[in-house]
Amino acid sequence: MTAKQKSLLEELRQSKPFESPAQEAILALYRTSDVLQRQFNQLIEPYGISGQQYNVLRILRGAGADGTPTLDIAERMVEQTPGITRLLDRLEAKHLVRRRRCPEDRRQVLCWITDAGLEVLAKLDKPVSAMGPHLLRSLSKEEVHQLIEMLERLRAGLS
Repeated sequence: MTAKQKSLLEELRQSKPFESPAQEAILALYRTSDVLQRQFNQLIEPYGISGQQYNVLRILRGAGADGTPTLDIAERMVEQTPGITRLLDRLEAKHLVRRRRCPEDRRQVLCWITDAGLEVLAKLDKPVSAMGPHLLRSLSKEEVHQLIEMLERLRAGLS
């Protein structure tokens, strides 16, 4: 460990050791995720959107002119949310997305990103792109690839 680097026990100011390496690893993942989310939220906060709202806008930008059904958005979210309708309500109130019922299947609601939503993403594209390498600067390229592989294996084992 480097001089700046602290163990999770030190960060949490915990005097007793963890019950197991698995418990420590899971808590380390939670802690790291929280730190990453806070950094990301600081970047996007001035644009008046949350991390989940940013995720929805990215999904809708990728969907293009065809739009995408609400349930597809919910399934593609990085962070799953049961409140996709409320999330879309907030984005629609900000005029960043628009919705309408599918003419072929009235049970389905289609969603599109608006020009205002595209403008927000355009302003965030460069800073968000630069943030990734900055946040992972303490890892080598090989370690980043190893981390990706380990996290993919972990998620696959949980599915």
